[in-house]
Amino acid sequence: MKRLFLKVEGIVQGVGFRPFVYNEALALDLKGWINNNSEGVYIDVEGEEEKLNDFINNLKLKKPSLAKIENIIIQEKELINYKSFDIRESERKDEKITLISPDVATCKDCIEDITNPSNKRYRYPFTNCTNCGPRFSIIKSIPYDRDNTTMKKFKMCRECNEEYTDPVNRRFHAQPNVCKECGPELWIQDFKGIKIETKDVLGWTRKKLKEGKIFAIKGLGGFHLVCDAENEEAINILRTRKKRPHKSFAVMMKDIDKVKRYCYVNEEEEKVLIGIKKPIVILDQIDSYNLLESIAPKQKTLGVTLPYTPLHYLLFEDKVEILIMTSANVNGLPLEYNNESAIDNLKDIADYFLLHNRDIYMPIDDSVVRVVDNEVRIVRRARGYVPEPIKIENPKEILACGSNMKNTFCIGKENYLFLSQYNGNLENIETIEHYKNNIEHFKNIFHFTPKYIACDMHPNYASSEYAYNSPLPKIQVQHHHAHIVSCLVENNINKKVIGIAYDGTGYGIDGRIWGGEFLLCNNKEFTRLGHLDYIKMPGGDKAVKEPWRMAVAYIYKIFKSKIWKECSSDTQMREILIRLYGNKAINIIAMIEADINCPETSSMGRFFDAVSSLIGIRNHITYEGQAAIELEAAASKKSLDFYDYDIPLSEGYILKPEKIIAGIIKDKLIGEEASIISDKFHNTIIKCSKDMCNLIRKDTGVNEVALSGGVFQNSYLLKNLINDLENEKFTVYTNKLIPANDGGVALGQIVIANEILNKK
Repeated sequence: MKRLFLKVEGIVQGVGFRPFVYNEALALDLKGWINNNSEGVYIDVEGEEEKLNDFINNLKLKKPSLAKIENIIIQEKELINYKSFDIRESERKDEKITLISPDVATCKDCIEDITNPSNKRYRYPFTNCTNCGPRFSIIKSIPYDRDNTTMKKFKMCRECNEEYTDPVNRRFHAQPNVCKECGPELWIQDFKGIKIETKDVLGWTRKKLKEGKIFAIKGLGGFHLVCDAENEEAINILRTRKKRPHKSFAVMMKDIDKVKRYCYVNEEEEKVLIGIKKPIVILDQIDSYNLLESIAPKQKTLGVTLPYTPLHYLLFEDKVEILIMTSANVNGLPLEYNNESAIDNLKDIADYFLLHNRDIYMPIDDSVVRVVDNEVRIVRRARGYVPEPIKIENPKEILACGSNMKNTFCIGKENYLFLSQYNGNLENIETIEHYKNNIEHFKNIFHFTPKYIACDMHPNYASSEYAYNSPLPKIQVQHHHAHIVSCLVENNINKKVIGIAYDGTGYGIDGRIWGGEFLLCNNKEFTRLGHLDYIKMPGGDKAVKEPWRMAVAYIYKIFKSKIWKECSSDTQMREILIRLYGNKAINIIAMIEADINCPETSSMGRFFDAVSSLIGIRNHITYEGQAAIELEAAASKKSLDFYDYDIPLSEGYILKPEKIIAGIIKDKLIGEEASIISDKFHNTIIKCSKDMCNLIRKDTGVNEVALSGGVFQNSYLLKNLINDLENEKFTVYTNKLIPANDGGVALGQIVIANEILNKK
């Protein structure tokens, strides 16, 4: 006989871990107790040594699906001779962190409950258990008890309370546990706020969706705007009302078989689609794809999710099979999650509101992932993933403010970094207030008081202004260094690498706009060894929204370089410009020559924009990255050809784009297909990036490459560059759990700031 005291660390609260342990102990005839506490779970257990070994193995191998054990500390103690195995009261120390489970999709058992006519939860849209349902979105404070969630106002009926207090029931201590007798309810209002009287709320909703009506439906972490994905008129009305003319809509499909009718689904993609997180997965359309073009204009991909709440499952009846399911917000404002605010702000978009009275305390958007090179890569990290932490040894208590676009922030405490959910673009007062509120919530639930604050070097970012207004010591971090370090951290690397940072905008240490960078760096410092050559952005930010301006700037660059004889005189340049863009291009040249509002940039994102415009794909954008996204979609992926380029050594290696642009214009003027030009351009960027790495390796001896930045959301570029670099015997690191886009910058900031403080 032995007595062991176990301290189990990780996500082990609110996930069915205590009833699991209780039942394992009973099955093995072990005695003692278990409780929740600030460090995780304590288990004091006595029994035969062989059975104790089985017990510990079962903890690791049979744990509930939502539990995530990071460490088990075991001490042997003197026997006490316990008479039973008990679940004891929780203990709490405010200075300690309790890990919280993300919101997760409805489990198979709960789906069986809502589809079984003899079950008391038959067709009840708020069914959940310890293995599924809302978590992070309903928590007001820690410990994770019902009274500290938005479920406090619902008093459990006798039957639900019996389930909640029964250690062998799968609803034991499931904090959102309710049924139709004691839980939240659904109702419908129209856009005028008038309640629709109907006995079958979901049946009425399905009927109106099939008629082409647009609904704002309150879900797990906020509202969705929903319409029938097979009704073109409904989709076009939604686009008009939402002021979203081109950006793809995500769809929710009834089941995995329906998904496979329209998209290629490999093993990894299927695993994510049917798993417990249920993000939106970006899939390739099949060759015979025949859904409406208006769902994903000019795209060869489709963002797809499967039902992840009982409410969603119950929507897919009466021949409803595919629904547009897009985040419900007014253009540029935060996600709607409060009933009154949603009705007020969405009344000009939605015809009807499907509402419920289970309050959302912490709004959280759908996560977005894409499988590239057989790896799941997070594009937007939110529901299902947040607030799972990243482990790191002894971080300082730092708040990293993140970037302005696709903002997340990050906090460090104990041995964890907590990267927030996607907060949107900090471009208006409402989103900035949403950002500040989320920071306060993280401070509260993780008992976090920052001692330092890290921010981007850009002086005009709202996230940087938040830091400037703080009395805390500040650490400024260069944007692209943060990108690369976000990649290094998740790969558990802290040594010098060649970092390729390709994105749209980042403030450089020379005061210019960077974005096509080759850095020699580790988690503390960097040296810029190469970059895409600078070019002027006519009109500044206007050139981001009007890619044709960048195209004109690149044509002017060719003219000035005199490398192309067909474009070496003023007359020849004017002829080409007028042929491509008309007389408005001549005004842009005047602006460039006078250097009026023409900041310089080395941005790879702007280079992609210029090429998209040059070959006739996109001159004006209506959403971020549209020109580059459509350029990727246009590629045939059949040509292996590429354009000529130069990489001279000046102050570092400079990728000179003139020959690339000249080759593209020549192809354009002879009538080459846009798909082939897109192929050749992508192949060129892949080849010149590899060549740059070879030059830097020759100089430095560094053999590891890290890729990060929003441009690497381009799957054709990422997959082929990884392949080419590995063929050259480089070790390549990429983002997977952390977005390569600006959603990962805060993680890089906090690690760099931590290294700087450690050095001091």
